[in-house]
Amino acid sequence: MQPIVHPVVGYICYALYTRANSGKTPDAEPTLVVLFAATLPDLIDQPLWWLDITPVGRTFAHSLFGAALFIGIVVFLARRYDRRDLGIAFAIGYLSHLAADIPWHVLAGDYHELGFLLWPVTEMPAYSGVKLVGSVGGVEITTLWFEAAIFVCGVVLWWVDGRPGLDWLRQRLTGR
Repeated sequence: MQPIVHPVVGYICYALYTRANSGKTPDAEPTLVVLFAATLPDLIDQPLWWLDITPVGRTFAHSLFGAALFIGIVVFLARRYDRRDLGIAFAIGYLSHLAADIPWHVLAGDYHELGFLLWPVTEMPAYSGVKLVGSVGGVEITTLWFEAAIFVCGVVLWWVDGRPGLDWLRQRLTGR
């Protein structure tokens, strides 16, 4: 999945969670945590790959082992500082990233590329990129079409929800 889509998927997951648990839209701070956590695996693994430290761009932070470590630390700290909501938001955002990277490989039949989930126990082959799903009227339908639809739906949901997190950021950055 394209990196820009991951925070949107994280937001959709968290918005569904908050509606199911409280009937409300997400609050600002947990929303920002979700957006960060949903982006974090790429923020860690991609630079490691660019610097030639790891063989591919989805290793430690995309692994369930890395996820357990990061989520465990954040949930521990969130409980300690009585911000359980932020720990939950982090877990949902982080796990949404890993979950969103799975379907494209399954649809394309590239099951071997799911090795990132148990890395370093399993090998992680080089990422083969955008997947072809089929064609309609001679037009190739790739995973990018689905990602674009998810992105638009998520941004619309965030907008309808009142753009949680935007005012909080604006206040912190401008001091107003």
